[in-house]
Amino acid sequence: MSLAASPARPGAVLADLLPASSTARARVRDLVLVVSGAALTGLAAQISVPVPGSPVPVTGQTFAALLVGTALGARRGLLSLVLYTLVGMAGVPWFAEGSSGASAPSFGYVLGMLLAATLTGALARRGGDRSVPRTAGTMVLGSAVIYAVGVPYLALATGMGLSEAVAAGLTPFLLGDALKAALAMGLLPGAWKLLGER
Repeated sequence: MSLAASPARPGAVLADLLPASSTARARVRDLVLVVSGAALTGLAAQISVPVPGSPVPVTGQTFAALLVGTALGARRGLLSLVLYTLVGMAGVPWFAEGSSGASAPSFGYVLGMLLAATLTGALARRGGDRSVPRTAGTMVLGSAVIYAVGVPYLALATGMGLSEAVAAGLTPFLLGDALKAALAMGLLPGAWKLLGER
């Protein structure tokens, strides 16, 4: 199956390059993409490193959520993260550190990922993943949305003051986020270039 056979049109995201010869096949393709995006996020969440003094670990979860949103587009990206969230709340241990449910102080970051996947997907439809500078901006904005929800939730869940929550739930992660953004800046524009699309 050749991806190059489906040329990118304005407003396309990477997932749109996967061919579907009928409406029914497009629905099956989209279902597979949504489930795969949720599974990728769940797997990436298992890459987890505790941060001393913080109830929030460093994980691959946020990177996966941003990548899923950008590659799948806003609608499919949101559906993937909704599926990921609902399945985790139902008890499947695929949140960070093999946890599940909505009681963890870090659950706000999961909620932020829903919005971030939607935002990065919408930006990708406007070319936000086709060049290094645009991808950097897309990843920064997506990360900012995750923190905008996650940090206040952390403060409420733990009784921390906002400055304490920033120190425990944002500051230790900035270097890792910069590395994740750099990885995305290579992957996404590189995928478009490989496929001969701009």
